[in-house]
Amino acid sequence: MPTSRIAVIDRKKCRFNECDKPCIRFCPGVRSGDETILADEEKIIINEDLCIGCGICTKKCQFKALTVINLAHELTDMVHQFGKNTFRLYGLPVLKKGEVIGLLGANGIGKTTALQILSGSIRPNLGNFDISPSETDVIKKFRGTELQNYLVDLFSGKMKTVYKPQQVDSIPHIVKGKVRDLLKDERGKFDEIIEKLNLIKILDRDINKLSGGELQRLAIAQTMLKDADVYYFDEPSSFLDAKQRLAVARTIREFAAEGKAIMVVEHDLATLDLLADNVHIVYGHAGVYGVISKLYSTRRGINMYLEGFIREENIRFRNESISLRGYGQVFKSAVKVIEYPDIIKKMGEFTADIKAGFIYSGEILGVFGANALGKTTFAKILSGEIKPDNCKLDTKITISYKPQYLVSDFTGSVAELLASVSKYFGTTEYNKEILHPLDLDGILDNNVSKLSGGELQRVAIAVALSKESGFVLLDEPSAYLDVEQRVKFSKMIRRFIENGKKTCMIIDHDILLLDYVSDRTVLFLGESGISGRAKSPQTLEKGMNDFLKDLDITFRKDAESGRPRANKPGSQKDVNQKHKDKYYSK
Repeated sequence: MPTSRIAVIDRKKCRFNECDKPCIRFCPGVRSGDETILADEEKIIINEDLCIGCGICTKKCQFKALTVINLAHELTDMVHQFGKNTFRLYGLPVLKKGEVIGLLGANGIGKTTALQILSGSIRPNLGNFDISPSETDVIKKFRGTELQNYLVDLFSGKMKTVYKPQQVDSIPHIVKGKVRDLLKDERGKFDEIIEKLNLIKILDRDINKLSGGELQRLAIAQTMLKDADVYYFDEPSSFLDAKQRLAVARTIREFAAEGKAIMVVEHDLATLDLLADNVHIVYGHAGVYGVISKLYSTRRGINMYLEGFIREENIRFRNESISLRGYGQVFKSAVKVIEYPDIIKKMGEFTADIKAGFIYSGEILGVFGANALGKTTFAKILSGEIKPDNCKLDTKITISYKPQYLVSDFTGSVAELLASVSKYFGTTEYNKEILHPLDLDGILDNNVSKLSGGELQRVAIAVALSKESGFVLLDEPSAYLDVEQRVKFSKMIRRFIENGKKTCMIIDHDILLLDYVSDRTVLFLGESGISGRAKSPQTLEKGMNDFLKDLDITFRKDAESGRPRANKPGSQKDVNQKHKDKYYSK
């Protein structure tokens, strides 16, 4: 049945027993005698067939629990809905044997739901959440499409699938023991996969002592060692540094070359470029509905996603396009606000060696390199959290530091936390500079301890920017954020630093984000966990070129979107750029 209006109620936010139900009292439909919004003993219910889409209820709800979307065009082919007034998914992606298919879209828009349906974890109900349709009815829905045979084989048990989940940090809570115990080799590829994913050194380590990156590589290895027909990878680059992302991308591509069908959800566009042969765009409204587009080439799909317009389907799903054209300025006459000497810091068996440098007022300094090379140590030294071994560092500027790992023991709401760190919270300027760009308006009443990873990340960024300081230091701000959130963050941090005449240093693994925000760069090289060395700050182009050379991969600027694109290894462009020692081409 076509849908032109969608009403969703966030049951976690709705507290209908604690309010005087303004959604019902002010609803024009209810006032005219219709049962547009009802309240039973347990919950509020919106009748979408009677709703006129005025939006009054969404504005009157003090808990911001209601969302009503008036669609520009009717949606058909509903695949799944979780219940009355809940999220719904339209369409499903298709798989190709011997190819990697990517899913590109915002958080909360149905990508994971689509993977769970195709992997057999969720039976699609076609919108009939009261009486679930039979397997025959589901297959009939997709008759004549590429999915018909797939679903027949899936339901009959002929199709074996493996799914690597998104939340790898929950693994220690589910399984116990050594890493080796979890890796069951069904394909005779144990040594090969372990070497490619660099897991040899942690095979005899307890799972509950692994870092996020180690858990991610463990989950990927566990998935690849299983013998199946189809493999699903949900955000395989999370917690990984650029070198590890490259290794994972190459390993998955080699896996597809063996004839396996693979589908990947990924927010890092540079990694997706390397991984996917083709992509589906997933668009809609987070937490409300998601639509799976047709299949497009990776370059075409990413560019259409950034543009916000799918030409072939005549669908505009975003009012403005996303630009990824970087800055790379050099501050020749600016004031130096931080100057540091050569720094040596030894921590256990690890030694960091950082050459002297300085940071300008109004500058954003991008810091990148593999994990365990001293980037966070450098950040903590500048913030005063730890002291260098060879010198005394006395910064005369107040520093605000967002750490890499997000842990909060704050028991109140998001609003209470932000109000505790900024006297400007609630002002028009604060809302414009911090609250709106980070999409925090809708979660101000949420308890900080119950936030998702992406929500907690955005709150942590807001806390760092809210404090009175001249120097903002952000460690891995892109973690848990989707593509659009990363771009919004990039634009807001640029504006925030320039308007406030502040200085900023960002440590991250997202090459596109660093390319967009960085004026200059500090590159860390060395041997992870043993020694790390960093040169003085250098131009964006020089730092990026040295970094990509260390990774043995070349990037070029996409002529249409301006984003850095990874060249396929061994391609003519890749070979030519390496010959010219031009690993980063504008």
